[in-house]
Amino acid sequence: MAAAMTGGGTAFIRNLSRLFQSRLPVLVGGPQQLLCLHTTSSLEVHKWERKNRVVYPPQLPDEPRRPAEICHCRRTIKYSKDKMWYLAKMIRGMNIDEAIAQLEFNDKKGAKIMREVLLEAQEMAVRNHNVEYKSNLYVAESFSGKGKYLKRTRFHGRGLSSIMEKVFCHYFVKLVEGKPPETEKRTSLDQAKEYVQSLKNRTIIHSL
Repeated sequence: MAAAMTGGGTAFIRNLSRLFQSRLPVLVGGPQQLLCLHTTSSLEVHKWERKNRVVYPPQLPDEPRRPAEICHCRRTIKYSKDKMWYLAKMIRGMNIDEAIAQLEFNDKKGAKIMREVLLEAQEMAVRNHNVEYKSNLYVAESFSGKGKYLKRTRFHGRGLSSIMEKVFCHYFVKLVEGKPPETEKRTSLDQAKEYVQSLKNRTIIHSL
């Protein structure tokens, strides 16, 4: 009886998939696009990693060589995204060797994780992106994102309890081949003037 029910359920699922395949517009990949109907999404490929698969048209002989770009990340890190953001901002715009050295002498937990991610991205640049010198890279983008937040129960005395959150974050980095661009040094007074000017230039709707 159980075997018969299992066979009937399999036939029903097969007919249902054929029905969706005939009615939904499938653009790329044929029947594999129907995997998006599953309740859980795949963790294999994400938008950030897809940037490494971009294929550019061939360059002309007189054009300068296009610098290599390496996008790498680490997801579901047991760390706060705000604490990770300060470290990510610190190494933004640095040379790869300088960034690794700064993180090596930082005793924070997030610094060790970021250093591992940078070393992995540096290895990817030499192995997959035809970078000749692994030191000829700089951190173009470095930022953190919010991961999943798990709610758990914290028990107190006298039968009381509260809710605690277990936080996770994601870290993203982008390395670009070449020397880091020179940034214009601005004082706090210059930044304050720009902020005041932006307030003056804004448009307030529904005003006189």
